Amino acid sequence: MSKNLSQQVVLDRRGFVAATFATVAGLGLAGCSDTSAEADKGSVASSKSSDDTKASTTLDAKAFDKLVDNGPKADDTAIAASTWATAVKNAGVFKIGSVQTSTLFSLLNEKDGKTRGFDAGIAQLLSNYILGENKVEITQVTSDTRESVLQNGQVDAVFATYTITDERKKLVSFAGPYYYTQQAILVLADNDDIKSVDDLADKNVAVQSGSNGPAILEEFAPKASQQEFKTDEEARQALQQGRVDAYVIDNNMQQSSLVREPGKYKIAGKPFGNKEPYGIGLPLDSDGVAFVNDFLKKIEDDGTWTKLWQICIGDRTGDTNVPELPEVGA
Repeated sequence: MSKNLSQQVVLDRRGFVAATFATVAGLGLAGCSDTSAEADKGSVASSKSSDDTKASTTLDAKAFDKLVDNGPKADDTAIAASTWATAVKNAGVFKIGSVQTSTLFSLLNEKDGKTRGFDAGIAQLLSNYILGENKVEITQVTSDTRESVLQNGQVDAVFATYTITDERKKLVSFAGPYYYTQQAILVLADNDDIKSVDDLADKNVAVQSGSNGPAILEEFAPKASQQEFKTDEEARQALQQGRVDAYVIDNNMQQSSLVREPGKYKIAGKPFGNKEPYGIGLPLDSDGVAFVNDFLKKIEDDGTWTKLWQICIGDRTGDTNVPELPEVGA
C-alpha cells in the first residue's frame, strides 16, 4: 500500500458481520448507494481494455490516484478556524463511514488494498486537504447505521451516497450537496413491456428499504406493487429470477449494474422524480459543515470535481454529458 493512500477498515463487533456479508453480497445503501458482489474484482469489472471499447468499465487507477494526490491543501488558518477540522488534523487520520462494494462510488481493489470511486475520491481529497496526505480509516456502514456512527463519534464523516432529507437533518448535519441523482427503472435486457414509469402500474417492483425509492415510487406509480429488499444485491436477484418485473432505485446505482454486468440489464425510460442531493454526513451542528463546503467549492472551481466524475463515472459508462455542478450549501 502506498504511503499516500493508507487505508484501514475499522469494524466494531456489530459491524463485523455486516462487513463480512458485504464482501460476499454487497451492502445496500439506498438513497443512498450502489453496491456490488464484484468487490473481489477490485476496480476491474471487465476484461476489456479501454482500447477494446469506447467506454471501458475498468477504472483508471493511475489517473484516480494522481488526481487525489494533486488535490488542494487547506492552510493552517482555515483549519484552525474549525474545531471539526482541527480535531481531524490533531488525530492524524480521517475516520469515515463508507462502503467498499459500490462499483462507481466506493469499491475496494483487493489486489492493491485501495478503495476508489467518486465517493472515495471526495473523501480522499478531503483527507489530503486537511492532513496533507491521503490517510483515510474506513468503518463499514449500512443505511441503518450511518447516523449512529456519527452520533457516537466513531467517525468524523460519512461518505455513502447519502441523500440529504429533512428527517435525516434532525439527526446529523450535511455538507454539500456534492452530487445529484434521480430514480431510474432497471429491467432485464429483453424486457420490452416497461418503457417508462407509467408502465409500472400493476407490476411487481423491487425497492430498497431505507431508501427514498418506496416513497417516490408511491408518488409516481401508485398502482405498482412494491416489494422491499434490504440490499441492492437481493433486489437484483429478485429481478433476475423473475420474482419482480422491475427494480427502482437511484440512477447511479442502476448505472453501476450496467457497468458490472454488461448486456444483462437496461434502464427503461428516463430517470424520474425530483433531483436527490447527496451530502457528506457530519455530526449534528458541527462547524465542519462550513469547512467542508469551502473545500467542495474549491474542487468544483478548479475542475477537480469534473475530472473525478470523468474518471469514476463518465469514462466507465460512456456518458459524455458532465452533470451540472451541485450548488454547495443550497
